[in-house]
Amino acid sequence: MGAREDERRRQRATEEARRSIGRELRQIREDTGLTQRRVAEAAGISPAHLCWIERGRSEANTAVLVAIADVLGADLAVRAYPTTGPRIRDRLQAVMDEALLVATHRHWRPFVEVPVTRPARGYIDVVLRDRTEPLYVATEVHSELRRVEQSLRWAQDKATSLPSAALWAEAPTDARIDRLLVVRSTHATREIATRVPALLGTAYPARTKDVVSALLDGGPWPGAGIVWMRVAGGRAELLDGPPRGVALGR
Repeated sequence: MGAREDERRRQRATEEARRSIGRELRQIREDTGLTQRRVAEAAGISPAHLCWIERGRSEANTAVLVAIADVLGADLAVRAYPTTGPRIRDRLQAVMDEALLVATHRHWRPFVEVPVTRPARGYIDVVLRDRTEPLYVATEVHSELRRVEQSLRWAQDKATSLPSAALWAEAPTDARIDRLLVVRSTHATREIATRVPALLGTAYPARTKDVVSALLDGGPWPGAGIVWMRVAGGRAELLDGPPRGVALGR
């Protein structure tokens, strides 16, 4: 998605947020039986300004919105709700993406940074399309694993949303979707894998060696699984199995 489309998407989100706030303020005001003039005067703004705010047409600053809410006896809260992860990545992910793309057998056709829009909105790091089977593998690449449950949920939500991507237009009617998690091998990520193996293993049950074989040799896909990478000196290397001390995926 280009910068122009990003700007249009943000503009639409901004307009919807303004309309939502305006509707809520108008509803509270009408429920209390107050006129726009009385509320505007008490809030220190003009009635016309309040009218535009309630219609979602005014870019009111936070101080004005707080003043209106205060007059109405309401609290103003602004929250950011995480959806499917950030759109920008850390510096190591590009190296890991590159290593995955270079190592993957030509049996797979890769797509990178695939935007999905519904039911979840976000970007899938890499999608691998099987050239011989009706299979798409939604791949998430992580140099760190901080909130495991959230990461698993994001991965599942984005995989489920893959049919909303433009590349799905060429998918056969019997196409199926599976998942792959690529993790950087660090002390922290290995510790997490040993602490919650049942949780990760339930989400990604395939043996790591079988997944690596499918990626490198084009063999049969064993199902959702986790593979590991070693990153050092600005380069990443796909490991042929779980790191030492990690039972997950063996």
